[in-house]
Amino acid sequence: MFALLAALFFLAALVFAIGGWAVGAVLTVTTLGVAGLFCLALHLSGYGTGWSLKK
Repeated sequence: MFALLAALFFLAALVFAIGGWAVGAVLTVTTLGVAGLFCLALHLSGYGTGWSLKK
């Protein structure tokens, strides 16, 4: 689940970087990238890997 969130954060950061947009002072390409790296780190450490939609 965290890997999917990381992918979405990275996609949003890519779209913002290509478009040159920033939503306010808080939501920038850098903050989205850091949020994606945080979710990726959680996924690689094992959190959220047991969750499934098939239950």
